[in-house]
Amino acid sequence: MRSGTLLRQFKARDGTEVKLRTPKWEDLDDLLDFINGLVDEEAMIAVNQKHTRESETDWLARSLTNLEKDKHVAVVAEADGRVVGSCELNPRPGRMSHVASLGISVKDGYREKGIGQEMMRELEKQAPKLGLESIYLEVFSTNDRAIHVYRKMGYAETGRIPACIKYRGGYVDSVIMTKHLVV
Repeated sequence: MRSGTLLRQFKARDGTEVKLRTPKWEDLDDLLDFINGLVDEEAMIAVNQKHTRESETDWLARSLTNLEKDKHVAVVAEADGRVVGSCELNPRPGRMSHVASLGISVKDGYREKGIGQEMMRELEKQAPKLGLESIYLEVFSTNDRAIHVYRKMGYAETGRIPACIKYRGGYVDSVIMTKHLVV
């Protein structure tokens, strides 16, 4: 898939116009602000240190290369002229290449508007093009809002890693959720 490809547009629950598209080089500054904003708010994501422009450039270069070689799927949500959400599917190697891990995050102020669900639907729509049959994700056991959304989207808890995540001075379980796609 090509970078910057518009996949579709929709209105969020609050009426905000949202574009779902693949990332592009011009998103670099937005993506850097996006991830560093999540780190600043101590969002329930694996990343806990701010990215530098250099590290974000390296990450975006790898992502765009993999996207254009059909080695993964990446989608950003754009609203109000800025990237407000990001998600991707990364296939496992070898005998597990029919399975992908899903990563997703939405910027504060744009959550609970249906943007995350629409990004997930778009990833699931694109997944068969990569030969994917199952998707799994990991979520903080304390992230009730996200777990509710994932269940609503058809994901089921299939495992748990106790005390896997260090968060705000304590330990949190990592909940593994899986969805088998109809192919």
